[in-house]
Amino acid sequence: MGQIVGAAIVSHHPGLMQTDEFRLKVGAGRDSDLIAGYRRLRDRIDDVKPDVLLIFDTHWFTTGFHLLDAGTHYKGTYTSDEMPWYLHGQDYDYRGAPELAHLIQSVAEEQGVPAKAVDAPSMARHYSTINVVKQLKASEKILTASTCQNCRPHNFLAMGKAIGEAIRRSDQRVVLLASGALSHKFTDIDFKQKSDRVFDVANLSSEANHKSDLEAIELFSQGRHDEILRRFPDEYARIPWEGFGGHYLQLVGALGGEDCRAKGEALSEYENARGTGNIHIWFETGEAA
Repeated sequence: MGQIVGAAIVSHHPGLMQTDEFRLKVGAGRDSDLIAGYRRLRDRIDDVKPDVLLIFDTHWFTTGFHLLDAGTHYKGTYTSDEMPWYLHGQDYDYRGAPELAHLIQSVAEEQGVPAKAVDAPSMARHYSTINVVKQLKASEKILTASTCQNCRPHNFLAMGKAIGEAIRRSDQRVVLLASGALSHKFTDIDFKQKSDRVFDVANLSSEANHKSDLEAIELFSQGRHDEILRRFPDEYARIPWEGFGGHYLQLVGALGGEDCRAKGEALSEYENARGTGNIHIWFETGEAA
């Protein structure tokens, strides 16, 4: 019987892939704590010994279906078409998890959830998967799940539920990684930094978003996913969270939805990235034994 042995919200922003010297310069002499946070997250992952890291990717937007990337192996060099001057030359080489991808499709179909496992070697990969894989130095199999852009919160929760059931039917130990920010409103192109340290929360897009993120982080620490879900349509979806919040919603759907009480532990400071709110948070799932 398969198990979800851990779960996390994890930042993937492009600044984390720059050189140490660059990050120290824009950090006013201090690196982003998200870098050290990756090491803390790696330790947690090593403790639970997963076979698969399942990444909910907030940049892989799909339409009409939730998709699972079902290739057996991925190798190449990534250049972002969003910011090729800033994020380029990123080599990647990792294994896929096609059997689990196809099992998720089968369970989703049983439950009336539109999902497909796709194996398309020429399909673009996205830095919200690649950056996380590289920062974690992952040797586990990697399964990327998409963000279906014509879904509402209940649709993401339903897909998460199907993923959770499929993992239980498998023989795999899985860590779920929701790759994306909380509040995700960029600052304008002519925004003037309020702090010399680019990662400083003073540079967030708004104080209202800052306050909302901190309240959500506190609710995570209490395991109050029911309250997060209650507030989602009228608050978090409107801010919005990155990828419509689909990364978190699928994760918590797999962990039981509003019944989930997994407490979240911050593994990094909460930081700014071009106006967006970023943090690594680990959730104990109680299935690591």
